[in-house]
Amino acid sequence: MFASLFSFPNPVNEVSARLVAGGVVLMALAAIVFDQPWITLVLAFGFVARVLSGPTLSPLGQFVTRVLTPALPFDEKLVPGPPKRFAQSIGALFSVTAAVLAIGFDQTGAAYVVLGVLAAFATLESVFGICVGCKVFALLMKAGIVPAEVCESCNQISFTATASD
Repeated sequence: MFASLFSFPNPVNEVSARLVAGGVVLMALAAIVFDQPWITLVLAFGFVARVLSGPTLSPLGQFVTRVLTPALPFDEKLVPGPPKRFAQSIGALFSVTAAVLAIGFDQTGAAYVVLGVLAAFATLESVFGICVGCKVFALLMKAGIVPAEVCESCNQISFTATASD
């Protein structure tokens, strides 16, 4: 039971990944524009949940995969899961950092700078299909830091291609 709960999908539907990234952009910008530091906690929870279980424990992931993606006229586009999980891990690092800064240390300005960077990367994913975390994952594979067996289907990811190519 726990093994299936705490697993990440492989492959991942690129359409859903980009929609989740769009939700992240909206939440990060809402936190900054409306000065609502509590939203950093929601973002951090969502990223940690997605790293642990893909969309299973993430309210945003559930909404996107169960409601939004099926309602849209886009064909499913499957891409390798491990690079997307790595990208979610980077998002978790940024969002947890923002939450600790905002809630733990009352440093909302610094937290909003971190959220701004997160929003920029999520915008690249959502709008342009450029997964920076996936590109870093590919570089780490090429450097031998991430073993090839972590993602056999990733061997064709190049330095210039996104994980969705």
